[in-house]
Amino acid sequence: FTRNKNGSSLSLSIKTQSSTKASSFSFLPQNPPRDHLLNRLIFPRNMISLIKPVSSSLTSIAAVRRTVSPKLRFSPLPIIRNFQNSPLRVSSPHNISTISLSAAEKQRRDGFRVGAYEADRSKPIEIGVEAPGEQSGQKLKIGIYFATWWALNVVFNIYNKKVLNAFPYPWLTSTLSLACGSLMMLVSWVTRVAEAPKTDLDFWKTLFPVAVAHTIGHVAATVSMSKVAVSFTHIIKSGEPAFSVLVSRLFLGETFPLPVYLSLLPIIGGCALAAVTELNFNMIGFMGAMISNLAFVFRNIFSKKGMKGKSVSGMNYYACLSMMSLLLVTPFAIAVEGPQMWAAGWQNAVSEIGPNFVWWVVAQSVFYHLYNQVSYMSLDQITPLTFSVGNTMKRISVIVASIIIFHTPIRPVNGLGAAIAILGTFIYSQAKQ
Repeated sequence: FTRNKNGSSLSLSIKTQSSTKASSFSFLPQNPPRDHLLNRLIFPRNMISLIKPVSSSLTSIAAVRRTVSPKLRFSPLPIIRNFQNSPLRVSSPHNISTISLSAAEKQRRDGFRVGAYEADRSKPIEIGVEAPGEQSGQKLKIGIYFATWWALNVVFNIYNKKVLNAFPYPWLTSTLSLACGSLMMLVSWVTRVAEAPKTDLDFWKTLFPVAVAHTIGHVAATVSMSKVAVSFTHIIKSGEPAFSVLVSRLFLGETFPLPVYLSLLPIIGGCALAAVTELNFNMIGFMGAMISNLAFVFRNIFSKKGMKGKSVSGMNYYACLSMMSLLLVTPFAIAVEGPQMWAAGWQNAVSEIGPNFVWWVVAQSVFYHLYNQVSYMSLDQITPLTFSVGNTMKRISVIVASIIIFHTPIRPVNGLGAAIAILGTFIYSQAKQ
């Protein structure tokens, strides 16, 4: 520690073995009396009052020297004996925390973090410098999320199409998907595998419009896939950004830069080209995909407006969304299709496919929940731009896989339209940011 001649400032210099440069922290009181330096330091409230190294960032104290004249009768700081084994602390009555240095024997790490408390904050501000190893680990984690997300989505779409080909009842299929996910999450909460969310009445009120939009979008997409090829449904669903811009402009009054509007041209043109050249075009399937786009746009808008400040993880948020959507869709499924149609259709499917049909239903229900759960979990780890790019790549993987597995006939011009639409979606995600 060093103090200037008039006693108005105090500096702390720390040297480490790995660097020749010393780190210095200076504390400058605002015109303090010299008597206040006796046994304590007084700082203004608007000064950052905590500096705390995390994870053994400083490894050794090369020197802490204190020079006091023999005639001096007071000490601004307590005498520190055996300083290498004792933490160094500076305390104050003004809610100032401590400055603690790690033991010299602990091994040095590549980076350190500084946690700071400000006068108007109740939580620390974390200022971190990630080590190269931590950055590579985070990239690996995101890569695993993406690979899992895409794989689960491909498997779901394949089994979902198989079920709908043998059992053309999309309302019941949609209901079973939501029911399976809700049951899985309830079991995980009861068994403490996952921590149950802490919710209140306001949470469920804000979730209600999100669940309505999610239910409509889910059922509409399932209806679409029951009428047309999986690849065609996802080509049309790649036009969702056009609906997003349109709804945001008309209902929310948002404006976008020119590149965003220009990126919609290849999206709309590609979807139109793919629809016109589709060999097995069906109007119900086409309209189902379009309604799904519109519903999911409203779902995203309601989520952003209603869930601000809510401390619910992505996994639990989607679980609550599935449960409320299940309550909404069940009475409509019974009214539109009904148990009699389900029983007759189930018998026909089992007699035609065999026992494997039951496993197809279970698989499509489980994988539907898993891929959505992973996508919501990935939102906690990545930026919206990265998520948009990942969603675009997901559609490509689903389209290619479905064409290969179901031997979907496709014309070159149809494939060109799909490529243009997907490229436009990628350009939109870049321009939006």
